Amino acid sequence: MESLDDVLLETDDKMTKSLEFLNQQFSGLRTGKASASLVDHLSVPYYGAAVRLREIANISTPDTRLIVINAYDPTALPAIEKAILSANLGITPLNDGRVIRVPIPELSGERRKELTKVAKQMTEKARVAVRNIRQEANEQIKVLQKGGKITEDEKDQGLKEIQKYTDDAIRKMDQILETKEKEMMSF
Repeated sequence: MESLDDVLLETDDKMTKSLEFLNQQFSGLRTGKASASLVDHLSVPYYGAAVRLREIANISTPDTRLIVINAYDPTALPAIEKAILSANLGITPLNDGRVIRVPIPELSGERRKELTKVAKQMTEKARVAVRNIRQEANEQIKVLQKGGKITEDEKDQGLKEIQKYTDDAIRKMDQILETKEKEMMSF
């Protein structure tokens, strides 16, 4: 790292990516409503290579309880069906030879509570990642100060700024979790 600004920019970027990753993980959690994001990230073996489902099929949600997957190559349908089953999402695909229909069953209260726990675990992992980013940035700032590249006051200001980024990221994660919990627990 060359300067304090470099450390701050890199830290902010890493924390933003942690938030984006948490959002991406949450999009794969079932809420009882059909969503293409529930399956579009699945990896499907296709001609010897693992590809994402969204790259080999069109995914649509014609209503709130159904996902329709229309493969560009109909020979990929059995592999897509297996990928959905092996993902253990609690959904069963129906393959009619032309498209795969995935009905989304209503979630039970118990399953909703389990999914809420999973969401809390994901959020805690993201918080830990943000704290690790903070610790790494703090070390970089201390090295800059020891190396004479920044003053003691700049170091203190940088550490405060890193803490502000951390608090902000964790607050946003808590808001994302709260929104997802409300979405999952609404019937």
